[in-house]
Parts: sequence; C-alpha cells; structure tokens
Amino acid sequence: MKLGALLLVGAGGFLGAITRYVVGTGVSHRWGASWPYGTFLINITGCFAIAFFLTLVSERITVSPNWRYFFPTGFVGAYTTFSTFEYETLRLVEDGAWVRALSYVVSSVIVGFVAVLLAAWLARRL
Repeated sequence: MKLGALLLVGAGGFLGAITRYVVGTGVSHRWGASWPYGTFLINITGCFAIAFFLTLVSERITVSPNWRYFFPTGFVGAYTTFSTFEYETLRLVEDGAWVRALSYVVSSVIVGFVAVLLAAWLARRL
C-alpha cells in the first residue's frame, strides 16, 4: 500500500465523518428523532454522491486516481451510515415501532436507489 493513498483516504474520511456529524445533528435538531431523518438523509445523499462521482470519472472525465482514494473511499465511506441505519432499525423494532422500522427500511432502499439512478443520469449529461 502506498502511504499517499492511505493519507488521502484518511483525509477524506476525516472530512466525511465531520460532515456526517454536522448533517446528522443538524437534521435531528430540526426534525426531531422520532424517525432517523438524519441517517436517512445522509444515506440518500451518500448514494447520490458516490454514484455521481464514480459515473462522472468513469464515463465523462479523467481525474487523478488520487481522487478515487479521497472521495468515494475516504469521504463517502466515512459519511454514509449503513451500520447506523441497521442499528436504528433494530432500535425501532425493539421499541415496538414496526411500522416506522419497515417504512425506514423500504424508503431508504427505494429512495437510495432512485438517488443512484438520478446521479448516474445527471453525470452522463454533463
């Protein structure tokens, strides 16, 4: 492994984790915590960001391979929260909120996939 690649992943991860914290807490303060709005928004925007970036650099423009270390692996890897998504689903189920848990899982999967489709479509049209 190259030290430069590790540092780029780490720098991206640092920024992605901070962004995750800011977005997650901001959304929770704004919309409350009865449903995991912050994690949902983070997962959907993370789906969009990774699909947009990887489609763009795979099909439309050429960038340094370093950007692949920094952005999709580092930044988006730290920003998205799938493990948190799963844990929050468990908490909803354990609290007896089956309808909220199911709506969270179904909407996250469907809206996340729509975000990926939209991002790929948009990146191909730039």
